[in-house]
Amino acid sequence: MTDLVERRRTLLGPNVATFYDDPVHIVRAEGVWMWDAQGNKYLDCYNNVPHVGHCNPRVVNAISEQARTLNVHTRYLHEGILDYVERLAGTFADPLNTSLLTCTGSEANDIALRMAQMITGKRGMVSTDATYHGNTALVSHLSKSNIPSDGFGLGQYMRHVEAPDSYRVYDPDGQRFAVRVQEAIDELEASDVGFAALIVCPIFLNEGFPEQAEGWLKPAADAARRAGGLLICDEVQSGFGRCGSHYWGHQKQGVTPDVVCMGKPMGNGHPIAGLVTTAEIMSCFRNNFRYFNTFGGNPVSCAAAMAVLDELADKDLQINAAKIGKLAAEQLSLLSDKYDVIGDIRQSGMVFGAELVLDRDTKQPASGFADRIVNAMRHRGIILSRLGRYKNTLKIRPPMVFGEDHLGLLIDTLDSVLAEIPVRP
Repeated sequence: MTDLVERRRTLLGPNVATFYDDPVHIVRAEGVWMWDAQGNKYLDCYNNVPHVGHCNPRVVNAISEQARTLNVHTRYLHEGILDYVERLAGTFADPLNTSLLTCTGSEANDIALRMAQMITGKRGMVSTDATYHGNTALVSHLSKSNIPSDGFGLGQYMRHVEAPDSYRVYDPDGQRFAVRVQEAIDELEASDVGFAALIVCPIFLNEGFPEQAEGWLKPAADAARRAGGLLICDEVQSGFGRCGSHYWGHQKQGVTPDVVCMGKPMGNGHPIAGLVTTAEIMSCFRNNFRYFNTFGGNPVSCAAAMAVLDELADKDLQINAAKIGKLAAEQLSLLSDKYDVIGDIRQSGMVFGAELVLDRDTKQPASGFADRIVNAMRHRGIILSRLGRYKNTLKIRPPMVFGEDHLGLLIDTLDSVLAEIPVRP
């Protein structure tokens, strides 16, 4: 293990992140399970990239068969990308009916921002202060904690608004958040920059996925539209049925975005991503930008992505997400009756977790304790993480094939660890 860490540092550079105090050397995976080099088995309660399960046979076969036949870029005609986009667009409401495919969610979000600039003639973007939308020079500025030290001169185009927090901030209908968005819009409009778009994850997953009533985002979306800007929904984490109640997170919020971006789960680990938008926006972008992506939408990627859609439909995985999420919330609530350190329970389909606090009255974040819990669970064979502004909310976001038995193992192990790990070291 030490040799691997040293080799990473030498070959990949310093400060390359690994999970856990004691990193895991994973060598194979299947379904919701992963195995390390020593043969230890881990329940994956974290990874949304293998959306329909690690090494899913249908996806693996689709990749293999297409790679054996043809793999070229999209300047040659091929039915694969057309069949896939047609199927993908069918999961959206009109007028979201045209798509552009990329390799990463970062690229998709970058293009969405350029579309907003093209349509509005302005460059100002609004996002939350506790989010993450990717790694390109432009998109990295949407994440307040991810802005490069030299800034690339792009900071003037970004405004960050307070992320929603259903545990500490009373905002049942989204009006308070909308006011903050309006203030950011007004600030941009008063400058030479102007306002082009509001970009959010519709379930605010990185922000700690706060509880929200259906339609909570609509007041902020209306503010963006009144100002002539676009609403961009980054559905990299919330899409493809994960919310359970809806196929896409924005549908749960009762809004229709101008652009929807997607990524990681789309090809179950194969690098395909993209966006869906309106014909008007796509036409404006295509006529004003010469955009080409060698690997975006290639036949192998599209075969993998189509297989994911087939698995989601044939295995009723959206229904499974709703069922497991409901059970998870119930079982986490029972744990909160036993442990005062659990301050709040969160759940949106196959995303669930608990916010840990040192005191329920003051709601002081138990960030250090959350870190110790995550590391202790890793040593008990459970893979999960933590997120939110204070990094004190357990992030449980497993593959969509996660079942009741898996949930039972997770809850039992978490119960045991909460009983053993001291809240204060």
